[in-house]
Amino acid sequence: MQNKRKLTRAEQKALRPLQILEAAFEEFVKQGYWATRLEDVADRVGVTKGTIYVYFETKEKLFEAMIRHISAPLRTVIEAGDALEGRASDRLQRFLELLYDQIVDNRKTRELLRFVIAEGVKFPDLVDRNHEEFIAPIVRKIQAILDEGAAKKEFRRPAPESADVTMAPMLAMIVIRLIFGDRPPVDRDGFRKEHLDMVLHSLTR
Repeated sequence: MQNKRKLTRAEQKALRPLQILEAAFEEFVKQGYWATRLEDVADRVGVTKGTIYVYFETKEKLFEAMIRHISAPLRTVIEAGDALEGRASDRLQRFLELLYDQIVDNRKTRELLRFVIAEGVKFPDLVDRNHEEFIAPIVRKIQAILDEGAAKKEFRRPAPESADVTMAPMLAMIVIRLIFGDRPPVDRDGFRKEHLDMVLHSLTR
């Protein structure tokens, strides 16, 4: 087996911001915003505290960058949703499955909700930007599929709040996992199936 090529100094430098963001995520999850020390973030990466300031001026700037970093999978979901084809019911089901994969089953995006709840008061502008950039497009995508299905007589006419209601069980699962972790064990596949069946049944009955 060939040894992995050692990264050049330039390559290591290019990776450094990402390494810092990953380390910051772990520390913020472990300690919360207020108790997190940049020294501990630096220790995780194996650099000095001063190195962090090269890329992020303050702990607040680091936290904001970390939130944007862990929100990236939500953008992937939005792009994948735009590419879905077929009947509205099929697209809705596949889009909700994507959301389960990238939000409910993705530790980092689950923790995003914890950050919003715990630290949102200190960063209201960040929370609002995150909602407008990531959450609102997801809600609009669901509502668009519901409206299109209704226009084609595939679904009954949805209410304006139908997209939020459609996502509600998913958010409940995230909260359950944030509070209890895997104790007691939760049948995530069964929960997902029941959620999708309930949504599609309510739209077509």
